[in-house]
Amino acid sequence: MGGMPVNDMPWWRWRTNVRSALHMLSDPAFQRECWAAGVAGYGDVTDAVYRLVEDTWLDNWSAERYVGTIFRDAQEAALVDTAVLRVLRILHQVGADAPAGAYLEHPAWPEAVRAAREAHVMLATNDGDEPDEQPHSLDVLAIMLRAV
Repeated sequence: MGGMPVNDMPWWRWRTNVRSALHMLSDPAFQRECWAAGVAGYGDVTDAVYRLVEDTWLDNWSAERYVGTIFRDAQEAALVDTAVLRVLRILHQVGADAPAGAYLEHPAWPEAVRAAREAHVMLATNDGDEPDEQPHSLDVLAIMLRAV
């Protein structure tokens, strides 16, 4: 997210959190190498879901509500809504405190990953960033959120 303009979206910090979550949720290699392996510094699936819905309340209403503040257009919002619904459905079935493997082995996980990938690619591309970079650690994310 190094190329993301920090001042062209009014609620860019929220966008940064949503993008971070979608990035991690959309990358199966990252999930195996970091979450399943228990690598410190990247949180877990629940942390990513929390970043996705924490400030935005996307677990309660549509991303369409944030077009012009967090999301650039209705297409971004629609892709985010799809990803949120698929991920939350699995979270509710598996439980928030489940180990990473319980999510990654869920039969609907590949579809949730695919939806997160579609949303991540669109948001990253629209921000002028490379969508295939490795996700940033939570420490790097915290530094990015302090930037002005």
